[in-house]
Amino acid sequence: MNSDQIKALLLKIEPCDEYFSVVLSGKESRKVNGLYKPEERAIVLHNKNFKNDNLLIYTAIHEYAHHLHFCSSLPPKSSRSHTRRFWSLFHGLLNKAEHQGIYVNVFEQDPRFIELTAEIRSRFITPHGNLMQEFGKVLHQAQELCEESGARFEDYVDRVLQLDRREMKRMVQVSSAGLPAEIGYDGMKAVAQLKTPEEQQEALQALKTGYSQDMLREEFSPKRSSPAAEDPAEVLSKEKQRIMNTIAKLNRRLEEIDEELGSSESP
Repeated sequence: MNSDQIKALLLKIEPCDEYFSVVLSGKESRKVNGLYKPEERAIVLHNKNFKNDNLLIYTAIHEYAHHLHFCSSLPPKSSRSHTRRFWSLFHGLLNKAEHQGIYVNVFEQDPRFIELTAEIRSRFITPHGNLMQEFGKVLHQAQELCEESGARFEDYVDRVLQLDRREMKRMVQVSSAGLPAEIGYDGMKAVAQLKTPEEQQEALQALKTGYSQDMLREEFSPKRSSPAAEDPAEVLSKEKQRIMNTIAKLNRRLEEIDEELGSSESP
């Protein structure tokens, strides 16, 4: 598979108007399988690292997700590359590639993975979800007892149970939401924070269709009701002002240091 063929597959998965190139290094790397160079809009793949085309495509999709993420991000561009939004993009691309037959999901093809996944879900994920629901119900009882006694629930959690109060509040929230334990505690937390039953049902359906946690939080987080994104020019203007303020503070400090050095050198 050459670079033109790989690029054509990537564009088939998700069209993109922004220019990018795919470069096969012809080398083997012990550090990375591939990388994305945003300045050059270049996806570099160390093709000697891969035993088959499926593994090559997986890495190509990963780097393509970096390209899409970079091109769609508002300025100033963040130096963080593996954000929640990136992982959501990447997992979405993988799902599309699987449905198009471009990438093969070994976890759903290999009987050993299928059996192991079923065991993990039945022995750990679902029981853990049930346990957290029961834990949340007991914590709710503690919360009511604190209110009845005129005590602070946070103080009880902090000093008596010696647990994280934010996590305890999440457990209480999960226990009252009536969610299926088979989606796991992390999934239950993500769904429980949604405001309406309609949103919760939509999110549950998304999990059933293969959404990852990052996809779920990116698409269904309460940000839906947040204000519109700032104008890019306004963002840059604020960034410029912050930098100018920092420079001014540093210049003042340099003057103070020069004065201190001058006074210490005087006879």
